[in-house]
Amino acid sequence: MAFSNRNSARHADLNYGTPLYSEKIRWPLWLWAFILFLSASIDLAIWAALSSTATILTTVASIALIIYANQMTTLRITVTKGWFLVGPAAIERAFIHNFRALDSKAMREVRGVGADPACYLELRFWVPTGLKLELRDPKDKTPYWLISTNRANELLKILNLADH
Repeated sequence: MAFSNRNSARHADLNYGTPLYSEKIRWPLWLWAFILFLSASIDLAIWAALSSTATILTTVASIALIIYANQMTTLRITVTKGWFLVGPAAIERAFIHNFRALDSKAMREVRGVGADPACYLELRFWVPTGLKLELRDPKDKTPYWLISTNRANELLKILNLADH
């Protein structure tokens, strides 16, 4: 059974087992630089219009907000012997019917015009490649999961292991 409710975290009382694969997708350096540049330009405007005290306060607040946003947008992908966990969602591997790696062109198409509105998405715009996993859970109407990953081929190898 898939647990893909956005409002709840993975089940804390459930032991998913030892990870066979783990990946954390964080912001790339260029995104950090861009966000810090935007923040610095706002701080400069505040400094020019107000005072140094206001600038220090907004700088501290914006840095805290940036760090929080980075933590909240980090995507965690884990595969155990019986489970596949992506972000807040978890599904037993027995319900994954078919999966394939998507290069940047295929990923663009599947998440754009070829998307099914009922699918489960865990996408990060800064990751061009991904994985599409079709499901066969009679209790879940979600046709497939589409997730961003930097290591799609390595993830495919782990998911292809027959022992799940």
